[in-house]
Formats: sequence, structure tokens, C-alpha cells
Amino acid sequence: MTDDIDEAETAEWLEALDGVLRTDGPERAQALLESLLDHARHQGAPVVSGLVTPYVNTLDASDDAAPDETTAVEQRLRAYVRWNAIMIVLRANAESSELGGHIASYQSAAMLYEEGFNHFWHAPTDEHGGDLIYVQGHSSPGIYARAFLEGRLSEDQLTRFRQETDPAHPGGGLSSYPHPWLMPEFWQFPTVSMGLGPLMAIYQAHFMKYLTGRGVAESDRARARTVWAFMGDGEMDEPESMGAISLAGREHLDNLVFVVNCNLQRLDGPVRGNGKIIQELETNFRGAGWNVIKVIWGSRWDALLAADTKGLLQRRMEEALDGDYQTYKSRDGAFVREHFFGSSPELAAMVADWSDEEIWQLNRGGHDPIKVQAAYRAAVETTGRPTVILAKTIKGYGMGESGEGQNITHQQKKMSEGVLRAFRDRFDLPLTDEQVHDKAFVKPPEDSPEMRHLLERRAALGGSLPQRTPKAASLAVPELAAFKTVLDGAGDREISTTMAFVRVLASVLRDKTLGPRVVPIVADESRTFGMEGMFRQLGIFSQVGQLYDPEDAGSLMFYKEDKKGQILQEGINEAGAMSAWIAAATSYANHGEPMVPFYVFYSMFGFQRIGDLAWAAGDSRARGFLIGGTSGRTTLNGEGLQHEDGHSHLLAATIPNCVAYDPSFGYEVAVIVQDGLRRMLTEQEDVYFYLTVLNENHRQPALPEGAEEGILRGMHRIRAPEAAAVQLLGSGAILREVIEAAALLAEEWGVEADVWSVTSFTELARDGNAAARHARLHPEQEAPEPYVASCVSAERGPVVAATDYQRLFAEQIRAWVPGRYEVLGTDGFGRSDFRAALRHFFEVDRFHVVVAALHALGRAEDAAQAIAQYEIDPEGAPPWRR
Repeated sequence: MTDDIDEAETAEWLEALDGVLRTDGPERAQALLESLLDHARHQGAPVVSGLVTPYVNTLDASDDAAPDETTAVEQRLRAYVRWNAIMIVLRANAESSELGGHIASYQSAAMLYEEGFNHFWHAPTDEHGGDLIYVQGHSSPGIYARAFLEGRLSEDQLTRFRQETDPAHPGGGLSSYPHPWLMPEFWQFPTVSMGLGPLMAIYQAHFMKYLTGRGVAESDRARARTVWAFMGDGEMDEPESMGAISLAGREHLDNLVFVVNCNLQRLDGPVRGNGKIIQELETNFRGAGWNVIKVIWGSRWDALLAADTKGLLQRRMEEALDGDYQTYKSRDGAFVREHFFGSSPELAAMVADWSDEEIWQLNRGGHDPIKVQAAYRAAVETTGRPTVILAKTIKGYGMGESGEGQNITHQQKKMSEGVLRAFRDRFDLPLTDEQVHDKAFVKPPEDSPEMRHLLERRAALGGSLPQRTPKAASLAVPELAAFKTVLDGAGDREISTTMAFVRVLASVLRDKTLGPRVVPIVADESRTFGMEGMFRQLGIFSQVGQLYDPEDAGSLMFYKEDKKGQILQEGINEAGAMSAWIAAATSYANHGEPMVPFYVFYSMFGFQRIGDLAWAAGDSRARGFLIGGTSGRTTLNGEGLQHEDGHSHLLAATIPNCVAYDPSFGYEVAVIVQDGLRRMLTEQEDVYFYLTVLNENHRQPALPEGAEEGILRGMHRIRAPEAAAVQLLGSGAILREVIEAAALLAEEWGVEADVWSVTSFTELARDGNAAARHARLHPEQEAPEPYVASCVSAERGPVVAATDYQRLFAEQIRAWVPGRYEVLGTDGFGRSDFRAALRHFFEVDRFHVVVAALHALGRAEDAAQAIAQYEIDPEGAPPWRR
């Protein structure tokens, strides 16, 4: 509580309240207090009732900087950017609206971006690490338009917005939205999949605290950095947008600023037609511990609010709904006079001597440079908590009858010539009617005050943004021999591939170069995956350390939180853990520090749950390891339908730069991880690796001589009798069933079988597709042989594949398998039972593999006998129908 400047007066107020409580009771006292608070708010007192403040600006007008000689220059610059942003979309869609694009979003947010570019956002320098900007995806034309003025993009490039495949201009088109994959030196982050930008920004800011806490990033240069994330108020309905705001508050992420463009309108209509989105968001963010700055009203309202001694104007501002405000801005000044100020004689009198045009000029805060600049200044000066700026704007600002404040605005791709001339006049652009007709891109003369100011401001802030550095220092990685304890096998001891992975990870952690750069990430499952031994060794990152004595403090592997902790423990939060992984996996580009993130999770809770983030990771050119534990449909046998993974590899296969493996043995894990380290850290390939590992203990053999190439390319032979009649393929959990099937075929049916460990059907399929494409496009050359075709031979009999995944997983290679190919897989919903029962139910156990082999060999009588002998019900419904 602040110091009491008049204790006697305070005592009188308290005495009066005591009197009301004694005579009229607590209900009357509560009613009086509520009336008193309500009156105080309407008089402009900064009273917080609950978590919401009055529907006025958070900052007082006295906080505003006075306009100076640069104000008019920046206004003209914004006009040029606005115009060119519109022309980018209009010219792209001149022939038809096929290419698409968005005009209205940037027009509502132009002031919010331009104030940042001109005054706040630093590019990387020796003194400053550079700010990170999560641009709202639909605003990309405005960012391109500014880059054009700065000389970063040519007019030719602007004319090829959303036209990226022309071989005459390789890499010269502009991507529709922020896509680092398509523009790797320009865009920092992919953001247009709504909700992901806010979520990833929070974990990016948290990861930056992690880097400085661990001493990886140089502290002063790193601490100067701020993450700025832009989003629309409609986007805040996405669960991902709001899902991690409590983390930001709890972790005191004062290096994070959210800017919510509250134009009150989503794609089809109002965000909250019957409510007030700004007030709703304020409640949520304030409750999560954020500093909330509302920028609702522009400077032209200041005089009216100052004269509002009775609070009538504030009350009317709160009464009007967002649907009303949208209607006001789609009409004119006379409409606003009648329907807003006309609600009471006193309000009408406040603007009685105003013209309709003056009323129409009453501006919203998000379009006022003075208000936006004051908010940004307050945000960067805030310490100890993140800031959200709720800026009220108009969707399609300046578009006039073509869509300003209208429900159809988001989809507008065209503007008539008359509307464009009105836009030119409204923003005082020096354009001829001919230039308007031609939809010309325009740029001020190089020696004009506008261009000088533009370039001087960016020079003062270190250079242009956004910018991305696609390469970092190449790092040497351990030789394969460093993983000898895994490569040599486990002897008679039975362990899982999960434990083999943990041993591989421990070896990487011991490496002097890579060890400090390893980022283990878990979503509250360390103990499940046998990683609890790392708690004490590495510590769990916490900005405040460990302020309590953990319950298990006396144990060897107690739960240890540490300011310099290396593990990121993100709780039961797969989306958050994946966002943390993306931040670490792109650290080489965004922080100049290559890191080695390993995110370990139940495979069922990977791509199925966070598939959009996995795709964003590919777009981001992420480099790191995803480890899907307890993989396969039949391994997590007590968890049933919801938790059994039979499809994560199919989902992973959809991401072009995700390299996915389903190893069965520890030595395969070691070979794959070592190669991944080499490719990502030494060769700096923009790929990331997905490995599935098992919780099933079994004997781990040693690495067969010469098997490395096959492991990495997708398959290697582990059983090769002299005269094989059939070839069996298996991966992951089911390879051991395939091995047992080979033994049964030999012992009971007199059939010898090759057995192949298929580490990646996906990599085999990609190789096959590449070979087929080369053959198709080079018809006069000898066709290359796909790797899978070079492995399996028609002379050694038909091929049978069995996996713990849906049939489509192994079906990927059918085109390149010579001869007959039978595929078994685990299609259908999961079940709870013993593993042997589940594998029989899904028809992938050793007995079904034997039947499939006999059937493929054409031995119908033997197949029928095997069906009876192994008690297989041929009339039962298939598992995908049960």
C-alpha cells in the first residue's frame, strides 16, 4: 500500500463504512462501494475493479510525446507503404483473384508496424542481439512494401507476389506469408497458421532467458533483445494464442511484448459483436500477470475526455458494443453524431458545435502515432513481467467504400479506380491519375526527406528487419566410435531402445563441444523414459532457481531446479514443449548459437497433437531431434484406444525435411543420431530427425559390420540364409516378431527367409520417388535403381512386410519391390491387452507373418494349415472394423 498522505481523512472514510455496516448491513456496504468505484472510474481515476479497467487508454495523455518535425515525414512514409502494400495484392490479382492476398489486415496495423520500425526494433549489431518480430501473417504485403522502400526488394519482386515457381526467376517470387523455408534470409518465423505465432513467441522469449541463464548467449547483448509478437483480436480465439500466457507471467518474461491488433473484426464478422474484446483480453492477461496497456482512443478524443467531468462519455464508451463500433466506422460522421453522441442530450451538447467531418476524424488509438509510441515506450521500459498492448484499430482503414470496417473486408482483393483515387487523396499521396490507373508502385526520391529519414532511422537501429541469418558456425561432432557402449550391444542383458537412446544422449552430453549445447526437453515424462538421472546431473531450468526443498531431496536423483539448469521441463504441455524445441532448433539462425535439442515424448502425443507446429518447424528450417517414445500400436499396451500410436510415421512423412526412422536396435539409434548430428551441425542441413523408440526390453545385438549405410538409407539385412525363398521386412517393435516368424518358417514349414531391419520406410520411399522422377525426366539415360530394389531380389522370393503402424507406412515402397509384396499393419483403433494378444488382434504377430509368407509363396494348403494351427479366425472382422 502507498503511503497515506492524509490519515485523518482515511479514518473518516473507514468510520463511515463501519457505520453503514452496523446500521444497514454488508449488502448495503457492498452496493455503496461498487457505486463509489464505478463513479471513480468514470471520473478517470485508475481504479481496477477485479481485473478490468475503464474502456479508456491505460496511459494518460500527459505521457504522450509532443509532435515534432519528423511526425509529418513519417506520416508521408506510412502513406507510401500503405499504397504499395495495396498495389502488391491488386497487381497480383489483376488477371483474376486466383492468387489471393490480403489488403485489409495491414491497413489496420500499418501504424503499429511503422512505429516499431522507425523507433524501437533493433537489428543485430555488436552491441545488440537484434529484436525478434513475429509478424501477423496477413500483414506480409506491408512488410514487403517497406522493404521495397528500403531497397531490399525490387519492383520486379513485388510484381511476383505469390508467384514463386517461374524458372526464369528462381527464388525471386515473394511468399504469400512469412515463410523462412521460402525466404530464408528475410523472414524470421512462420506465423500465418493462427495461434502458433503467439505460442511460439512466448517460448522463444523463455528460451532467450534460458540461453542467458546458462551463459550460452553473451548477456548484455542478449538481454537487450525483445520478442515482439503481432496478432489479431480474432486470432486470440485460437487456444494456442492464449494457452501459454500464464507461463509468460509466471516466468516474468519482460523481454516479450504482444501487440494485439483489435480491429474488432475477424474473417466473417465481428470478433465480439455482443461484447468488448479489449475488455475480455485485458481480464485474461491481467489475471495471468501481464502488464496491460490499452490504446483505444486517439489524440483527437483527449479534449472530450478531459471535459467529461461527469463521466458521461466514458459511460457511453463502455455501453457501446464492439458490433456498434464496427457499424460506426462503416458509416459517416452524421451517423456517429446521431447514434453515439445522440444517446443523451449532454453528450450531444459536447459536439454540438462540431461538424460531421470533425466527428468523423475522431481517431482510434491504434492509428495514432503519438499513442502507439507512448505504449511501445512503456512496454520496453517495463521490467519483471511481459506486456500486452491492446490497440484498437479499423479493419481496412483507408479502403473507404471498398471495405473499411465492413464484414466483407478480409476477403477484398480488388479496389475500383475511384476508390484508389480517394485513397490517394485521403493520404495525400503525390500520384497522378495515370499512376493510379496503372496501379503503379511508388517511391519518394532518394534525396527526399522521407527517404533520408527512413534510412537514417534504420541505420540508427542497426539495419533492416526482418532479417534471418541462415548459417551459424559449423561444429565438429563425435565419431561413431564415441557410442561404443551402445554399438557393442548389451550382451545377455535386455534393455529397450529408449534406454539405448538415453545412453546415446549421455555420450553426447559428455562431448566437450556439444555437451553444453544439448537441450533436453520433456513434457513431464522424464521418469517414464528413464531420464530422471539427469535431474541432478543437469538441473531443470528455472529463472529463480529452487526456492523450496524438494520432497525427494535425500534421494540420488532428486528433482532439482536451477538457474543454470539444462533441462526444459514444460509440464503436461506438448504444444509448449514443441514450441520450446522449435526455439532451440532454430537458435543457430535467430541467436547465432547452434543448439542440439532433444524433445522426448510419447509418440502418440507428437505429430497427432502438434502437427501444425511440426509443419511450422519444417518451415522454420529447424534442426534437432524429436524422440517418440513407446511407439507403435501395440507397445503401450495398457493405454488403449487414445494412446497407441500407429500413424505418427505417416504424419512425419508429410513434412519434406523431417527425416524419420523406426529403429529396432540400440546400435541403429546410435548410428542415426550420430549421422543426424553430422548433417545438422557440421553440414548445416536444414533437416530435423524423428526417431521412434520402444519401452520393450530385449537383447541388443552389436552393430553388424558394414551395416551403417543400410541403416541410414532405410534397411539392412540381419538374416541371410544361403537359399532364401521369401524375404521378410520388419521395423520397430514388430521386427522381433518377424525374426521369430523366420524361425517358425524354417523349423515348421521348411522355408528359409531373409530378414531385413527397415529403419525407415519413408526414406526408402523418398529414394524410390527420386529414382522414378529421374527416370521419367531423363528417358534417354539408364534408369537409376532405387535402393530398396537393390536390396530385395526377385530371385530370393516374394516380400512380406510387417510393422506396428498402419499398412500405408510399409505400402510406401510397393512400386520398387520386385515381385509379390504382402503388407501387414495395425490399422484400426487401439486396444488394451497384453502385447502378444494385441499383435495377434492386429494380425502382425509371428503367426500372421508366417501365414502371409506361405500365402505369398503360393502354398495355399500350408497357409490354410497354419491358420488352423495358430488358431487364427479367418471369418472374424478385420481389426479396423472392430
